Amino acid sequence: MTDQPDLFDAVPPPAPRPELAELAGHLPPNIRFGTSTWTYDGWRGEVYHRDYRGLQPARRLEEYARYPLFGTVGIDSAFYDPPTEEELAAYARHLPPGFPCVSKVWDRITARRLNQDGRWGNLAGQRNPDFLNAQLFKDAVLLPYARAFRDHAGCFVLEFQAMHGKDLPDPLQWAEELDAFLAELPRDYRYAVELRNPELLHELHGEVLKRHGVAHVFNSWTEVPSIGKQLELSWVFPAGFTVARALLRPGRSYADAVKLFEPYERVQEPNPELRRDLIRLMSPWMRRVSARA
Repeated sequence: MTDQPDLFDAVPPPAPRPELAELAGHLPPNIRFGTSTWTYDGWRGEVYHRDYRGLQPARRLEEYARYPLFGTVGIDSAFYDPPTEEELAAYARHLPPGFPCVSKVWDRITARRLNQDGRWGNLAGQRNPDFLNAQLFKDAVLLPYARAFRDHAGCFVLEFQAMHGKDLPDPLQWAEELDAFLAELPRDYRYAVELRNPELLHELHGEVLKRHGVAHVFNSWTEVPSIGKQLELSWVFPAGFTVARALLRPGRSYADAVKLFEPYERVQEPNPELRRDLIRLMSPWMRRVSARA
């Protein structure tokens, strides 16, 4: 792959469709829509005007950021390997000033038990010695962002995959572990926590988030309550911002969704309930804008 200019760079992308530009004009300034990544080839013709296969992801990112309805994007690949300073610098060169990215945190820090993955070598399937290692987070994750991507570091999402059996702590133990970790993090970045164990969606967890100004991630995922049910919990707005990830219908696995919907070139299964839940979620933030007007 290359980040060098090619012949296609001489051809500017077409202007946004007028109806999309008009729709974008109605979005409240404090609400940003985006996707968990930007590398899907099926989006050509809707988001992208050309084929970006064989090029560095940063090249495609530039056109993604021009799409009228997108005001943020997720760096999903950071879950598997933290991006280097060089990779982040390339992303920054292709983004408009201040365009915020939501970055997943490396699973070496968020996995209590490392999965059966070749990345882990002899540690595969074992308890993770670096679970909630704040120093590793600061050195391996945060430092490259501070050096090359500070203007685009919108939020770091700590995604905790479902824990089972002896790996699943009780709510008190979990709150104590998370509290100790968050206390070690620099306060000048935004953080959000995504849980995939409904047992841990507890008031003790909410108290920890509030104490550190960390957001709850409203996630639509196979093993957790719907976003609508999460909204019924008393503690789910612990920070001055929030994050929502509308991913799966409850009960559907990620692998099944990939088989059903690749290459993601059109909406194949509308989800009215999820859309209603997202409107409920956004309503308090929209009222804040109206109150200032």
